[in-house]
Amino acid sequence: LRLAEGDPAARGVRLTPARQRVIDALAGEPPRSAVEIARAAGVGVGVVKGLAEAGLLTPVALPPPPAFATPDGEHNGPTLALPQASAAAALTAAVEAAAYSAILLDGVTGSGKTEVYFEAIAAALRAGRQVLVLLPEIALSAQWLDRFKARFGARPAVWHSDLTAAERRVAWRAIAKGQVRVVVGARSALFLPFPDLGLIVVDEEHDGAFKQEDGVIYQARDMAVVRAHLAAMPIVLVSATPSLETVQNVAAGRYRALHLPDRHAGASLPEIVAVDMRVDPPPRQSWLSPTLRQAVIETLAAGEQAMLFLNRRGYAPLTLCRACGHRLQCPNCTAWLVEHRLSGRLQCHHCGFMTPLPTECPSCAAPGRFAPCGPGVERLAEEVAALFPQARVVVMTSDTITGPLSAAEVVRRMQAHEVDLLIGTQIVAKGHHFPLLTLVGIVDADLGLHGGDLRAAERTYQLLHQVAGRAGRAERPGRVLLQTYDPQHPVMRTLISGDRDRFLENEAEDRRHAGMPPFGRLAALILSGPDPESVDAAARVLGRIAPHGDGVLVLGPAPAPLAILRGRHRRRLLLKCRRDQSPQALIRQWLDGLRLPANVRLQVDIDPYSFL
Repeated sequence: LRLAEGDPAARGVRLTPARQRVIDALAGEPPRSAVEIARAAGVGVGVVKGLAEAGLLTPVALPPPPAFATPDGEHNGPTLALPQASAAAALTAAVEAAAYSAILLDGVTGSGKTEVYFEAIAAALRAGRQVLVLLPEIALSAQWLDRFKARFGARPAVWHSDLTAAERRVAWRAIAKGQVRVVVGARSALFLPFPDLGLIVVDEEHDGAFKQEDGVIYQARDMAVVRAHLAAMPIVLVSATPSLETVQNVAAGRYRALHLPDRHAGASLPEIVAVDMRVDPPPRQSWLSPTLRQAVIETLAAGEQAMLFLNRRGYAPLTLCRACGHRLQCPNCTAWLVEHRLSGRLQCHHCGFMTPLPTECPSCAAPGRFAPCGPGVERLAEEVAALFPQARVVVMTSDTITGPLSAAEVVRRMQAHEVDLLIGTQIVAKGHHFPLLTLVGIVDADLGLHGGDLRAAERTYQLLHQVAGRAGRAERPGRVLLQTYDPQHPVMRTLISGDRDRFLENEAEDRRHAGMPPFGRLAALILSGPDPESVDAAARVLGRIAPHGDGVLVLGPAPAPLAILRGRHRRRLLLKCRRDQSPQALIRQWLDGLRLPANVRLQVDIDPYSFL
C-alpha cells in the first residue's frame, strides 16, 4: 500500500490521530504491506485497512521476493595454503578466460579441494555467470551446503529426486530466467536450462553414481565435459582417486591436472594396516577380528570416534533353510532375497520386491529353520551392541538415510559427539569431515574385488581409499584397519603403501593389453522380455547379423548374470572395438532394418559400467 494522491479533506475523510500517524509514516516512503505500515505507525492493522477502504491508500503490485538468495562472489574466503592458492589461481584464470578447458583437481582426502574450487565459483559469480556443481550423492550434501553458505553467504539451489513437484517447478523456472546463480545437484541437474552457464564442477568425478543405467543411459561426467565443450566454458573434475579414463585424458594432453599432495592444516594421512583374517580370525558367527575389536576399545576409551564400514545393506545377504538347504530367492529376479531384520522383511535389492520372513520353509515346510548367512550392516550393528553396550551407535545406509535432512541430522550428531561409533555402507565414504573420527575399520575389504567387472580393482581401490580418508582429518592422527583374506592383492598393497600412481600404471597396462576401456571401446546390447523363447530367438538373430572386421569383436549372445530382472528375461551381447572406431556407427549399421517382436526390448549401453 502507498499514499493516494490528493487532499484527504477533499475526500471527506475524518483524520483521527491514529490515521494521521499512518499518513505521516508513509509520507515519502516506498510501498509497504499493511502489517509493516501498522508496525511503523504504532496502530492496529484495522486502521490501515480503514484508510485503504476510504481511498486514502492504494494497493501496489510488488514483484515477489526472489526464490533463492544470491551467493556473493566478493565474500571473503579462508586463507589458502600455498598449493591450494596456486591451484585456485589456475582455476580462476580458466574461468576468467571464458573458454573451454577440462581440468582435473587431484588431491588427497582432506587436502581442501572444495575450498579450491570455491575460488573458481567465486570468479564465475563475479563475472555474472551461472555455476553447476554435480555431486554423486545429493543426500550427503549437508556439510557441503553449510560450507558453501559460510563461504558465499547464501545457499545454492539444489536439484535432486527428493524435491516435490512444486519445488522442482520453482527451481526450474528460476534457473531458466537466470535468477539462480549456483545449482548443486545430482546427475540430472546437467540438463537444466541454464541461460548463462559459465562453470561446471564435477565433484568425486570417479564415482559410479554418475552413470545412469535405466531409461536414457548416459555418463553424467562425460556429458558434462561435452556440454562444457559445446558452450566454451571450463569444467573442473575433482577427485582424490580419479578414474582411469580421466588419468589417461590427462596423459594424452586433453585435460590439465592440478595436484594437492598434502592434507590441509598439517593433518597427516592415516596409517593403513591390513588385518590378515587367516591369521587373526574373529570368533565363530562374529565379523570383527580381535585386532579390530581392541582398536575400537582403545579409540572409545580415548574419547574419540570410530567408523566400521561394510558395503552390504540389511542383516544378511542370504537366508537358507537348515533342514533342506532351500534359499529364499526373489520371484522376479535371479537374485537372493536380503533379510532386513530391523524392518522385519526380506527385500530384493534389484527390483524392490518385499515380503515378510516366512514362518516355515516354502520348500520343505519345516518351521523356524531359517539361517542368515554372512553379515550385513544390521548384523554388524548387533555384534557391536553386544561388544560395546555403552557406545552410542548409528547405522548409516540408504535404508536409514532417506534424504538430505536425515543425512544432515547424522552429520550434526557426529560433529556434536553424540555418536561414538558409526556403521555404514558406501554412503559414509564421500565428503564427510568428522574431526574426532580417528579409527576406520573396513570389515570385508575383499568385497567387490571379484565378479567379472573390468573395473573391479579400480572401484574397490577408490571406495576403500575414500573410506580410509575419513580418519584423522584434524589434529588427531588416524588409523585404518583392513580386514582381508588376501593382503597381497594389488589393491591392498596399494592402500597400505599409498603408491596410487603405480597401481594406476599397472591397471592401465592390463587394460591396454586386453584392449579394454579406456584403450578400447565397449557397448552392451541387452535384450529383455517376459517370454524367454522370444528373447532367445531375437538374441540369435542379433548374433547372426553381428558386425565383423578388423578390431571388431562381438561376444554373445548369452544369458546376463541377472538372467531375470523385474520379471523380464535378459540376454546380452558385448561389442568390443578399437579406440579409433565408433561403436555407435557400428551399432547403427548392425541394427539397420532389424525388426524385433513387440514384446522384446533392446537396450544399448555405450561404455557400460555394469555387467549384470
